[in-house]
Amino acid sequence: MAYCDKCGVQVADDVRFCPACGFKLMEAREDSDNAKDTTTSCDVESNKAMAVLSYLSILVLIPLLGAKNSPFARFHTNQGLILCIATILYSVACTIINSIVLAISWRLYFITTLLSLVTIVFGVLAIIGIINAVNGRMKELPVIGRFRILK
Repeated sequence: MAYCDKCGVQVADDVRFCPACGFKLMEAREDSDNAKDTTTSCDVESNKAMAVLSYLSILVLIPLLGAKNSPFARFHTNQGLILCIATILYSVACTIINSIVLAISWRLYFITTLLSLVTIVFGVLAIIGIINAVNGRMKELPVIGRFRILK
């Protein structure tokens, strides 16, 4: 039998969270791609809605201002903020490229169509982030997940 480092309650050896206070007892990962999990189950359950809002474009400001003390919400807010910034930067670049291409010739319109299809990737990344948040996982998004704005 082991003891909780936070509250001292005796717990079974295979338990991940303390049943009394919710403190994480083991550093177990669900898979190798997960981010370092430093949250409690109580934090995860109470901040899932904030984590989901993080991936809905400008609504990332709600958890950014409203869930400052939650490591779970903060992780997903960082991921959503990076996704929002990447989407805005891509939109600006796409607008500039589209203007240049259409100024050259209207026959190159297929290039603007191809560029606009890439925006589907941002929607897929948002869906992946929402699924991770709903499932209570702190898993980084592919490609852009390794960047950190919020500490």
